[in-house]
Amino acid sequence: MNSGPAPEKLLAELLAEVLSLGASDLHVSVGRLPIVRVDGALRALEGRPPLSMDDVTSMVQVVMGIDRSPLFFTERREVDIAYDPAGSELRFRVNVFWSRGEPTIVFRSIPRVIRTIRDLNLPETLLRFTEPRQGFILLAAPSGHGKTTTMATLVDHINHTRSDHIITIEDPVEYVFTEVRSLIHQREVGSDARSFPAAIRAALREDPNVVVIGEMRDLETIATALTVSETGHLVFGTIHTNDAAQTIDRILDAFPAERQAEVRVQLAATLTGIVSQRLVPRASGGRIPIVEILAATPAVRNLIREGETAQIPGLIQTGAEYGMISLERSVAELLRRGEVTPDSIRPYLPTLPPP
Repeated sequence: MNSGPAPEKLLAELLAEVLSLGASDLHVSVGRLPIVRVDGALRALEGRPPLSMDDVTSMVQVVMGIDRSPLFFTERREVDIAYDPAGSELRFRVNVFWSRGEPTIVFRSIPRVIRTIRDLNLPETLLRFTEPRQGFILLAAPSGHGKTTTMATLVDHINHTRSDHIITIEDPVEYVFTEVRSLIHQREVGSDARSFPAAIRAALREDPNVVVIGEMRDLETIATALTVSETGHLVFGTIHTNDAAQTIDRILDAFPAERQAEVRVQLAATLTGIVSQRLVPRASGGRIPIVEILAATPAVRNLIREGETAQIPGLIQTGAEYGMISLERSVAELLRRGEVTPDSIRPYLPTLPPP
């Protein structure tokens, strides 16, 4: 019998520690201490016993609710949901999954307040991507490196500056927007929509100005997003890639070979820009982004049409007048300001030349 605190109290205590430590993630597993990720590094929460099967099972029921949790225990092997504890400064994106026959939970913290470009230490030139009325803007980064946060910041800037209709399609809903000038509808795949592609297609009949896609995860989603961006809408999406050139290749490679020439033309016509970023250790503590910005100039569009994406980094290097920033330039600026050290960023940028 579990003699520890009630599951609601135990979970509230753990999530309060996430807030106090500024952790991005909390890992809850049977037989282990709770583990948090702070500034990109994992560490155990000492001073409490390892979590029991009852602890974790009960927390699954708290997070998913009594009505939905039986689905996880009887049918589905993993579930993505949002958890919104009352009175907390944070919301959480939660993945519940099985590991060696035991339930496991990962919480990703999401601040309730959407931060500004300046708050995030991002270049002001990014705000250029909030100005077009039509186009396709991609936020690229490995998992856990801030692409969803950056996208939310850009969308919220539109919310503060334009009277638009914004539709977000997410799994689950992460940042919750407070309407300022824009009308905003946030749709969650699973509860509000059958799938990403179905929701994106439906958006065309919902009078949107801006469509926000939580993740470009498959061919159908990518193809539908490209179509929406062709029809007079501004589309934002995230993708798990490392840089602009790789992002373009990933989109093209999602399609069969016989369609890629057509898609190159479509992407060249619709792409507005790509923002790639990494969060790296900051010399003063915490993490700070290094950023690559690609703007879709005529020269960039031509390279995409011709399938010459290997030449795109060179255009980024020489494209400062168009607001472009290379990863190397971003790193050099942070090094100049003493925000990072070569040793701290090298694990994230193995191609960085030695000092």
